[in-house]
Amino acid sequence: MRKNLMALVVVALLGSSSLAIAADLETDMDTLNDNYAVVLKTDSLDIFKKSLQTMRTAAQDAQKATPPKLKDKPADSPEMKDFRQGLDTLIGQIDQSMALAEQGKLEDARKVAQEFKETRNANHKKFR
Repeated sequence: MRKNLMALVVVALLGSSSLAIAADLETDMDTLNDNYAVVLKTDSLDIFKKSLQTMRTAAQDAQKATPPKLKDKPADSPEMKDFRQGLDTLIGQIDQSMALAEQGKLEDARKVAQEFKETRNANHKKFR
């Protein structure tokens, strides 16, 4: 119970701060990482869904940024389009996981969430 309460407090703080202002790319990535850890560990459906929503918001905000590796590339360059596509993929996975969570299928939603790691690793290899 105490773990769940602590996780809920962390999620609430992270969620409110990421929604209140547009964050820089590093902050968005930290938000994604922190909430991903919660998604993988929590047994609370509410905390799971709140963490996914916070991740979705951070991923959408990150799409507006430019990774340092691409700082000299124009916004419409193939590399920047690929960067945004990687975040679109993540957002799609988050939406799939959220849909399952909305149906009360926490374990199925968590299985979809485990795919986030592959997406992260592939995109970090390209853009980090």
